Amino acid sequence: MLVPISSIGRGLCVLLGISMEDTQKDVDYMVRKILNLRLFDDENGRAWSKSVMDKEYEVLCVSQFTLQCILKGNKPDFHAAMPAELSQPFYNNILEHLRSTYKPEMIKDGQFGAYMQVHIQNDGPVTIELVSPSAPMDPKQLAKQEKQQQRKEKQRSKGPSESGRERAAPRPRAQDPNASSGADGDVSSERET
Repeated sequence: MLVPISSIGRGLCVLLGISMEDTQKDVDYMVRKILNLRLFDDENGRAWSKSVMDKEYEVLCVSQFTLQCILKGNKPDFHAAMPAELSQPFYNNILEHLRSTYKPEMIKDGQFGAYMQVHIQNDGPVTIELVSPSAPMDPKQLAKQEKQQQRKEKQRSKGPSESGRERAAPRPRAQDPNASSGADGDVSSERET
């Protein structure tokens, strides 16, 4: 028998794989990206214009250690995944950061470490793979890149410049190969009992 654990309406289903090397900087990066990615249409139907926060949509996070899989021949190896005793507090930290940055009631999650059936009605379909910067860098260089990225996001939220509007052409709705899910409709996770 399946017991519903969590579900959302429109929003994002985030399958979250935590690696051995992830740090608080990765948490900060991923939370900022999850909440600010422009995956949704605006009021005029313009694609890739609004974030989950702009639209006041929900986010369902599901811990997914299998995303840290490395294939050894035909056999999956999960040694790159953070062990459960470390990754559960890390995962909870991500959820708390999402809740404190957005609206707590809009952030849902599955059951950590449980075997679940996740049902996703994918709109588009759109699947975005987010990978936080993993290579250790010079802290000054990393801070500089982060500031540049934040400036770009602020600029985007103000809208395109006049010259940007002239150059902008409608984009076809195609699957982005560098793609978390922009889900439309019911998204839920369930556990067998």
